[in-house]
Amino acid sequence: MSAALFLAKNKVDTVVFGDDKSAMNWALLRNYLGLPEILGTEFQKTARAQVEAVGARLRADRVASLSESDGRWQVALEGGEKLSAKYLILSEGKGPRLAKQLGLEFDDKLGIATDRNAKTKLDGVYVVGRSARPGRSQAIISAGDGAAAAIDILSREKGEDFLDWDEPPKS
Repeated sequence: MSAALFLAKNKVDTVVFGDDKSAMNWALLRNYLGLPEILGTEFQKTARAQVEAVGARLRADRVASLSESDGRWQVALEGGEKLSAKYLILSEGKGPRLAKQLGLEFDDKLGIATDRNAKTKLDGVYVVGRSARPGRSQAIISAGDGAAAAIDILSREKGEDFLDWDEPPKS
């Protein structure tokens, strides 16, 4: 969701697939910077509304398969619909089915290898959250991973380092 927020806010066409059945819905967040305490379900509701408000599309569809063709990632949904993307950001927890389809190796202790921006060995594919760090993951770390991936994508698209910084209105 954090990746979707940064990308959509910066006018990158962004679609998030998933049924929102992540572990976050059973969490009580007491260690998320800026929030004194919030139920995971409320956090998810707020995050999803924020992401949609900046233009990302949230779809409950399940991705059936991923493949590469002509330098783009092909996304096939269970209902048969097919889409194409330049970038993929995978957040699949400890069961990275789609990442494995793409040939990314998952180690139960080390996760999927990524660089500091969550980029994998596959050009345009990022992995965030528990798939990248199964034993040392936490909600705010996963959000940071998503933000790092988005900033990396925005930098690549601009051809230079990108800084996402908003200033308050001048009074």
